Amino acid sequence: MAQFLNFAFLGLSLGAIYSVLASSLVGIYAATGIINFAQGAIGLYSVYLVATLRTDGTLVLPIGSLSLGSDDNPTSMELAIVLGVVSAVVWALLAHVLVFRPLRHAPVLAQVVASVGLMLFLQALVQLRFDTENLFAQSILPDDTVEIGGAVVNVSDLILAGVAIAIALLMWAYFRLTTFGVATRAGSEDELAARLTGYSPDRLAAIVWAITGAATGLIVVLASFTLGLTVTSYTFYVIPALAVALVGRLTSFGIACTAGLVLGEFQSVIQWLATKSWWPEWAQSGLGDALPFVIVVIALFLLGGRIPSRGSLGEVRMPAVRIPRIRIVPAAAIIAVVVVAIVLTEGTWRYGVVTSVILSLIALSLVLLTGYLGQISLASMAFAGAAGFALSKLTTNWNVPFPFDMLFSALIATGLGILVGVPALRIRGAQLAVVTLAAALAIQNFVFNNPAITKFEGNLIEDPSIFGIDLGVRDGTNLVTLRFALMVLVVVAIATLVVLRFMGGSTGRAFLAVRSNERAAASVGINVAATKLLGFALSAFLAGIGGCLIGYSRGQLSAGSFTVMIGLTLLAMTYVGGITSFAGAVIAGIIGPLGIGYVFLNQTLSLGEYYELIAAGSLLLMAITNPVGVAGAISEIYEKLRPARRRPPSEPEAPGAAQTTQAGAHV
Repeated sequence: MAQFLNFAFLGLSLGAIYSVLASSLVGIYAATGIINFAQGAIGLYSVYLVATLRTDGTLVLPIGSLSLGSDDNPTSMELAIVLGVVSAVVWALLAHVLVFRPLRHAPVLAQVVASVGLMLFLQALVQLRFDTENLFAQSILPDDTVEIGGAVVNVSDLILAGVAIAIALLMWAYFRLTTFGVATRAGSEDELAARLTGYSPDRLAAIVWAITGAATGLIVVLASFTLGLTVTSYTFYVIPALAVALVGRLTSFGIACTAGLVLGEFQSVIQWLATKSWWPEWAQSGLGDALPFVIVVIALFLLGGRIPSRGSLGEVRMPAVRIPRIRIVPAAAIIAVVVVAIVLTEGTWRYGVVTSVILSLIALSLVLLTGYLGQISLASMAFAGAAGFALSKLTTNWNVPFPFDMLFSALIATGLGILVGVPALRIRGAQLAVVTLAAALAIQNFVFNNPAITKFEGNLIEDPSIFGIDLGVRDGTNLVTLRFALMVLVVVAIATLVVLRFMGGSTGRAFLAVRSNERAAASVGINVAATKLLGFALSAFLAGIGGCLIGYSRGQLSAGSFTVMIGLTLLAMTYVGGITSFAGAVIAGIIGPLGIGYVFLNQTLSLGEYYELIAAGSLLLMAITNPVGVAGAISEIYEKLRPARRRPPSEPEAPGAAQTTQAGAHV
């Protein structure tokens, strides 16, 4: 029993972070109606800022730095904590003013991708500006212990739990007992009424952003010595926090705080149970990380219909969709261009071309599911990874020949996609994004990082061959063979043309009807549930084919091949390219991770280390200024110029005549 209590109390420090982040998410949702995926990343900067100040006295700014001490005389602990908390407040206010306030009346998709973009931006900035490999957090809280029920408990863990409870109480008091807090709650119900009574929703939201930023910065700085410094950990603490916030229906600070502390304790107890001899080997790694996904699904299924929505002004519309039309000449021209690029390149450049072709297929899965069907998914790379690791098992353990190994692996990813898509039958929008991101993180930690399922030393994949022709990626010193590159092009071309045929036919029209209005779609005989599951199935199948091709291109896979961050970066690039068009998927493939755009940035401009920062910054800029992406902007310019180009010079345009043209994206 003492050991059980020991581990339960050890989980209080992690639970305190969950609690404060969850309370912050509840407050931000009440003030703005936005689910902020970047809340953990806001605290991330504070953690490393304080660690640097306490190491050598350097105040690291986004650009430049100030010296407030030296190695022998670093910044005092009190000043470092204050500066860390202030930095979190500044980032929170900048997020409000520069990102989320311009998107107050934007579609949920734009708000979600902007939030993800901010998360990617802050993480990339921290990795660039701080020595993340060699920094260590220093102790802030007392290192004393007390005995409770026979268990030796750290006083610091109790203090962190107390701070989390105090923050939840203060936030509750602000929203219930202060004039500004009551006005904020009233504005969430009826924004127009709040304006008529003289309160600015923007200013009220700014106050909440500042409060939540300070709370987040304080708790992560205090807990950093206990939990250590890891960039991705602090970024993704937001997933368990979202889980417990949803348990409280995004309205209750008390439930969110309590559930966060309990979740942290439960995860710690699971780590203890995993050391027992009777515990299953397959469950010794990642099970605790999968819990938030289960909690999110259960909470949304039970409470999804009762989570309040924010009353806002104006009409919200999704980005316009370009209906694909398959035309032989343009399609042949695109394939010919890719063939020429493959033939004329070699080494790293050819690898970049091949990777871009593969990424365009995975990006197309996002276009299909998110752009066409309106289901926000952040798990595409998890589906790709599931197929990739399945391919390793099929080729090395069961000797399944090509291309059946790839098809079977993609079908496994399809089943996983349907499973993740089941919650979409009850929920949508930002809540569905929470589910898919939690699923992606659970799959990464419970499957990809689980040595009982995937080997840490690498998972070999046999080279493909057909009719005795070796289609392997390497031949001696040749990094990418011509045969392999052409095989990838053929597979991607076939899959793309089939999917575009679906998107341009009755299936695509059903997808668009569901995206536009689910009730209206059901009223005309469309099976909304079946349509959604079909969308998840097709999207996962495409991503699975892409994952198999990635596996073939590398020869072996590890957990780092399909991380959640890579998936989010690809989502960012797809949104930049144009989330609602095939051309957007092509652009995403070109500028995606390790694609030809990345090779150019790294090899020619020597800016590869800035890739993630550029990707996230581009996503933020595109989400705010041009939600239709690069492809959509080019198409809009083309549509404006086309009538003038077709009109005879001698024929003047009739005054006030409105010429509207609806054209599809030509392939």
